[in-house]
Amino acid sequence: MDRRTLLAASGGALATTAVAPQAHASPAAAHAERGRDRGVVRFNVVSDIQGDLRDFGLALEDMAAVNPRSAGLAVAGDITPRGYDAEYAQVSAELRRHPHPRNVAWAIGNHEFYVPKWRDPDTLAQDTWPNGTTEDSLFRSFYRFAGRGAVHAETSFGGVPVLSLGTERYMHYHDPKLWDEVWLSDAQFAWLEDRLWHWSRRRRPVMVITHHPLPNTVSGTRNKLYASDYLQADRLLGLLGRHPDVFLFSGHTHWDLDLSDWVVRRVVPGTANLDGFTVVNTGAIQTGYRDDGKGGEVAVTGSFNQGLQVEVHHDAVVIKARDFARRTWLKQVRVALTR
Repeated sequence: MDRRTLLAASGGALATTAVAPQAHASPAAAHAERGRDRGVVRFNVVSDIQGDLRDFGLALEDMAAVNPRSAGLAVAGDITPRGYDAEYAQVSAELRRHPHPRNVAWAIGNHEFYVPKWRDPDTLAQDTWPNGTTEDSLFRSFYRFAGRGAVHAETSFGGVPVLSLGTERYMHYHDPKLWDEVWLSDAQFAWLEDRLWHWSRRRRPVMVITHHPLPNTVSGTRNKLYASDYLQADRLLGLLGRHPDVFLFSGHTHWDLDLSDWVVRRVVPGTANLDGFTVVNTGAIQTGYRDDGKGGEVAVTGSFNQGLQVEVHHDAVVIKARDFARRTWLKQVRVALTR
């Protein structure tokens, strides 16, 4: 039912460094470190749960252990496997079973629109799509779960602005040749432009959460599978590319955070910002992938459960890639702010 049929049965890279364990510090050094740490905002980003509630629970437990005072959790889409209300309820129940931040920013993903491919929760029926399911009902299910009335929203993680974006149409309802492509309204574009300039004037870094990756950015986006996810990619890049202190987090590919292009700076011609903006792959909770060397992808063997921890300092943002299954850090990158 999607490019991997998993549910049929039910710019240049930034340099990265491994995160070294901290040595025991003297009391004076520890006091100095606490002073430097004051004002740092830490939060987490995950994506692509897709029904893997066990791994989602493991990720929540690991995040709580490593980052117990997290200012928020951003989930970059594919919250559910298909978008049924019962599946959203299962995610909510799993969230309640584990410690987690009060503030959660949800972005909508393509899997939230897969109910029309099923006659009922147990019967796949793609030939009779949409099986009586309306497009509006899919959005209403997401709105009830996320507790808001629009796809886009702004959340504050300890004073750090977090903007969630998402498609406002499931395109197969509008064009039989299209499926999961992202379409944003003029209103969402205007809202995004307004919020980016608002925070730019205040010299604040902005975190943008979206499910689908933009072309020619992070791992997988030069692969033919992800070359045309956005119907208005140039317009979106044109807005984001003006702001050097924007950080875009995208999921969807499930590509391994161990790859070298997990974080990139994307320079957009014509924006007068030669430094570009930062784009980050979020990994995935459910199943990892890598390039297969043939223009496609292949699943990562063994356990896979990855996400991010983000630390916003006064002069830089540090992004750490985490392996929740093995409870280890994979790598980190520090991006200096221009303010």
